[in-house]
Amino acid sequence: MRYKFGIIAAALLSATCFANVASAKTFVYCSEGSPEGFDPGLYTAGTTFDAAAHTVYSRLLEFEKGTTKPIPGLAESWEVSKDGKEYTFKLRPGVKFQTTDFFTPTRDLNADDVVFSIERQIKTDNPWHQYVPGTSWEYAAGMGFPELIKSVEKVDDMTVKFTLNRPEAPFLANLAMPFASIVSKEYTDKLAAEGKQAELNQKPVGTGPFTFVGYQQDAVIRYKANKDYWGGAPKIDDLVFAITTDAAVRYQKLKAGECHLMPYPNAADVQSMKSDSNLKVMEQEGLNVAYLAYNTTQAPFDKVEVRKALNKAINKKAIVDAVFQGMATPAKNPLPPTMWSYNDKIEDDTYDLDAAKKMLADAGVKDLSMKVWAMPVSRPYMLNARRAAEIIQDDFAKIGVKVEIVSYEWAEYLDRSKAKDRDGAVMLGWTGDNGDPDNFLDTLLGCEAVGGNNRAQWCNKEFNDLVKKAKVTTDQAERTKLYEEAQVVFKKEAPWATLDHSLSIVPMRKEVTGFVQSPLGDFTFENVDITE
Repeated sequence: MRYKFGIIAAALLSATCFANVASAKTFVYCSEGSPEGFDPGLYTAGTTFDAAAHTVYSRLLEFEKGTTKPIPGLAESWEVSKDGKEYTFKLRPGVKFQTTDFFTPTRDLNADDVVFSIERQIKTDNPWHQYVPGTSWEYAAGMGFPELIKSVEKVDDMTVKFTLNRPEAPFLANLAMPFASIVSKEYTDKLAAEGKQAELNQKPVGTGPFTFVGYQQDAVIRYKANKDYWGGAPKIDDLVFAITTDAAVRYQKLKAGECHLMPYPNAADVQSMKSDSNLKVMEQEGLNVAYLAYNTTQAPFDKVEVRKALNKAINKKAIVDAVFQGMATPAKNPLPPTMWSYNDKIEDDTYDLDAAKKMLADAGVKDLSMKVWAMPVSRPYMLNARRAAEIIQDDFAKIGVKVEIVSYEWAEYLDRSKAKDRDGAVMLGWTGDNGDPDNFLDTLLGCEAVGGNNRAQWCNKEFNDLVKKAKVTTDQAERTKLYEEAQVVFKKEAPWATLDHSLSIVPMRKEVTGFVQSPLGDFTFENVDITE
């Protein structure tokens, strides 16, 4: 990991971890991995967002449960200027920051908190811009926020005005995303005065539904219900993230009643889950894509002919069958088919080993050895990256390409895979964060995301111009045309091998109520309850 978290004292957790006082309700979520940290602005992984953004923090806008529709959050209303460059937000009065063992707030949420939360991400001279050495505001940068936002101003205590350098069609949806979580300026001032800035990423304080209690590295995260939550107090008293990286072990814990809900089951287990009278299973089309990103700046992957050849050698149907038991579809575009502006007219690369072999020879490539990076965790878009990598390894061997499969701990994997000189091809994926095509095409493949979310290090002017134009266009039909054209450029240039789009499947105990499956793939628990 980029930085180590101190192990929370055993005493902190032993008194509260799985203890039940009379009538108290403890909800246990068997999470799939450890968070990278607890400041959601610094990261892009859903694992981290679930553990920090959706528990401890809130945002100016939130997504309506089960939809991608932005609704009032910490801002109860807003106005947009006719030219689309000014957004004025009226803050919700009486919003309380959480009281913890390490911080007691003296005031409610105000405009200072909002201004601080955004400026630290976009202003390089902000004293909190590099408060943890070596980190970056990857999401804000990848979304172009430093270039987009001209200023964030406090109009009065309860009013904030954003002035943009250009119109931005998805701006409201962007502000509902986890990276735009609002932190307490009063708390950060306290930490700065004590020389303890790094603790913001270890001991978070926000306005969300749950108050952070403690984290035992790679084992358990403990929260308690925030009774003062502006959205209404949660129905459960305590929330526990029991970190369980193995999907089979998560399933055993679910069956045994040791956890109430789990993410990302093994595809082979889903049928038995559905037949278990003690469990229930939710499923829906996932707003996701899995991909293999070549480093397009490194030879021979800087040649489009080589990338196209390798793509023709990948048996995507075999990956879907082996990893998902058919509960996914092969991907041809960087957008999922459930997303508006998906270009279904595009033809996918055919699986053709002979053609792939010839294309490599024509490109002057022989005896190629490369690395394929396989994620160490299950994600909705790729339940078993190691197995998928082994299938790719076998396929590439058939065209004379030798593959070494490599992996790292999840936080390290995400960090190393961003490097501009990274070797080989990295397996990753994405679940949409706001329901807008921009969140895939510009966030993952735009020039501003190179060195961050753009793991292919691919900066193509034609593609970039199309997605930038789409950003400033308010007419959805026109935006659709531009995004369809951008997908044509993507397919022609092949910075990725697109692998699959998966179903999102969520198993839980039958006594769980109130959980709403999100099209954005996140896990939130403010509305859950446990019935007897």
